[in-house]
Amino acid sequence: MAVSTPILGIAVLIYMMVVFYLGWLGYKQTKDTDDYMLAGRKINPLVLALSYGAAFISTSAIIGFGGYAGAFGMGVLWLVFMNIFVGIFIAFVLFGSRTRRMGVNLGAVTFPELVGRRFQSRFIQGFSGALITMFMPLYAGSVLIGGARFMETALNIEYNSAVLILAVIVAAYVITGGLIAVMYTDALQGGLMFIGMAILFVLTYARLGGIVEAHQSLTNMAHLVPENLAAVGHTGWTSMPAFGSPVWWTLFSTIILGVGIGVLAQPQLAVRFMTVRNTRSLNRAVLSGGPFILMMAGVAYIVGALSNVYFLDTRGMISLEAAGGNIDVIMPEYINSAMPDYFVIFFLLTLLAAAMSTLSSQFHTMGTAIGHDFYREFIMRGKIGKTITITRAGIATTILISVVLAYILPIGIIARATAIFFGLCAAAFLPMYTGALFWKRMNRQGATASLLVGTFASLFWLTFVHAKEATALGISQALFGVDTILTGTWTVVDPILVATPLAFLTAIIVSLATEPDSQEHLEKCYNRKNSE
Repeated sequence: MAVSTPILGIAVLIYMMVVFYLGWLGYKQTKDTDDYMLAGRKINPLVLALSYGAAFISTSAIIGFGGYAGAFGMGVLWLVFMNIFVGIFIAFVLFGSRTRRMGVNLGAVTFPELVGRRFQSRFIQGFSGALITMFMPLYAGSVLIGGARFMETALNIEYNSAVLILAVIVAAYVITGGLIAVMYTDALQGGLMFIGMAILFVLTYARLGGIVEAHQSLTNMAHLVPENLAAVGHTGWTSMPAFGSPVWWTLFSTIILGVGIGVLAQPQLAVRFMTVRNTRSLNRAVLSGGPFILMMAGVAYIVGALSNVYFLDTRGMISLEAAGGNIDVIMPEYINSAMPDYFVIFFLLTLLAAAMSTLSSQFHTMGTAIGHDFYREFIMRGKIGKTITITRAGIATTILISVVLAYILPIGIIARATAIFFGLCAAAFLPMYTGALFWKRMNRQGATASLLVGTFASLFWLTFVHAKEATALGISQALFGVDTILTGTWTVVDPILVATPLAFLTAIIVSLATEPDSQEHLEKCYNRKNSE
């Protein structure tokens, strides 16, 4: 079903005019590097909360993880708990205030620069920037896929064209306006997303006969789980998978822990803590951030699972069958089939907002990683001045890479690609980032070792052990004649459970075995008076 083209055209035109106006405001207020990189360190708490939430919850959550819930059930709701407890409460209250304080003390304008200056290491800053540049396009590509899949279904346009249109729109205001433009547009898009998901929540239960009836119907469908999924642990859409089964390990380690813990070390989110005036602003942001995440993620996962009831009633099949076996098509197919035309139009704007808010943050982060962290600080050793022009070129380059990935990545990849990037960030950045904020004894040697061990242990596990990636890559097969070098349960254990503890242990051992940083430098890093 394609929606009314004239009405949709008017709605999109109005939306885009507002977005570009906010982007223009950001451009006008961008006077120097601090403005472009950190929005001038004066962002309103509500804008911060909406921007953080909108950057965090994207089409990968709504389309990818919503589709995962449609295929495997409501067990993914545990991720909502992790998103709120870890991604909002711990991130803002514990990590946020210290990040903002240290960022001010050290004059850092990016996440890699924060950890690089804390440990007095251009290598850490440059390597972190390179890592973001190389692997964040995988995440950005998955977000592009999510937005483009819905545009394809709702507008009846070709998928490749939808990818290109979405990328060009986001590029137009990110490249010119910097982080001020990104956060202003994020706030608008976050508001749209909240309203859209609230309406979807109400209409879904109304369509399925009420809350109790809908959930009871879904529970009664357990016998319809396909044999191939039941064989790997799928027990129904309102129950957890069989403990220790491949589906359980994927849900628990890759989805819940990979994304739930990985959010703490997301560069595009951590940098937002450095955009507010004071710690009080961060605490205020928690009050609006929690409900926002609950509405966005919680509704997507519930609706994704309940789509099975709708498709069974109307087509006599489960959601995965209705989507042709492609998890990423479940949510677009449900919304376009079950919802009234006027809502499909509004929800297209909601998904455009979700995609654009996350993509703008990703592109800005990747551009600053190339221009500021890798080129200026690592390659040129800080010997050149402003890097806004180079950063803009970096943004354009990473947009191109992300578009290419959106064209070539396999079907059903959104949730997995997101989890891969979040897990890699947890292993590579989280031990170093945590040590920088909370443990003065952690030094440059410990941070460097943990960064390298976390990165390469995670990549090794993905390449040679974790079956989904190792089998697809084929490197293990080419070198050793087997899809994975380990067998059994190990092949479904996510890298985050191996690489992250190993990196933490490395950071502790190496730091204690080497000389501590100078007391003078540590006092500068942790000084409260200069940053409050």
